[in-house]
Amino acid sequence: MHECTDKLMNPFRYLFGPVPSRRYGRSLGVDLTVPKTCTLNCRFCQLGPTPQTTVTRSEAPPIDAVIGELRQWLTTGQPADFITASGSGEPTLHLRFGDLFRFVRAETPCRSLLLSNGSLFTLPEVRRDAALADVVKVSLHAWDQASFERVVRPHPSLRFGAILEGYLAFRQQFTGRLDLEVFIIPGINDTDGQAQRIAELAQSFKPDAITLNTAVRPPADSGITACPPGRLRALAALFGPAAHEGGTEPATAPVELTEPALIALVSRHPVSVRALAANFRTSETGMRSVLEPLARQHRLRLFSSQGTLFAGPPDTGAEEQQA
Repeated sequence: MHECTDKLMNPFRYLFGPVPSRRYGRSLGVDLTVPKTCTLNCRFCQLGPTPQTTVTRSEAPPIDAVIGELRQWLTTGQPADFITASGSGEPTLHLRFGDLFRFVRAETPCRSLLLSNGSLFTLPEVRRDAALADVVKVSLHAWDQASFERVVRPHPSLRFGAILEGYLAFRQQFTGRLDLEVFIIPGINDTDGQAQRIAELAQSFKPDAITLNTAVRPPADSGITACPPGRLRALAALFGPAAHEGGTEPATAPVELTEPALIALVSRHPVSVRALAANFRTSETGMRSVLEPLARQHRLRLFSSQGTLFAGPPDTGAEEQQA
């Protein structure tokens, strides 16, 4: 019964949101991969481990079906600042991801955003289609092949130097805004020397903004811990004036607390109850009173990680761990 009800509230298979983003406002996510399909098996990934990394690009899911859902969503009149290629893996693995940006530009009032790990920017056709987006965000968490393999556990064919060359080539052809994410992992890439090497590489392709993030959601590798805020702030200073630590920007405008909005927000990745309470402008106690019945109905999952309570996608194979 609940599955039927959720389908009526959220009739979309490939779209999620719009959800509030600190950097990008209200973002409508478009999932262009089959969960979880990725070129990397990042130790910090909030979506969990990648069962098998791949660099084989495909046309799944069908782009015509994705765009059909977008046309349907547009009739709802919901506001969004960005339509974002993201979701359950690496969106540039889709052979026709550029068609999404063509549609957004031609038929919507929104801007387009690509959230990519950047690993396929070695391919001219990927760079060509990525350049159709208004904003592109890529990642750089390492400084050489060995550190690249340690942090993101890539597909064996991927070479760190070639990806950097791809970034340089993309910067030369892209006229939009290029953002960079650097994920800091204590004990792996958090010394001044390591961060300085990453910063020097980043400056070679001149991103417009750099965000230093750390583990605020449960990572694929349970041994990964968060970098303390003060240390993250100090490391951000090494990257220059374009850099800031994640979570320092002002929150977006409050979102109405409804079950569809709440389920949409946690449908692809876990969010802490504390962050949900801030997003919906309510107390943590009030947020739990809304979340707990939904967890009992298996419409989302409540679980604890490193002493923090999270809400995430339902896990039918596990019991909810409620505090």
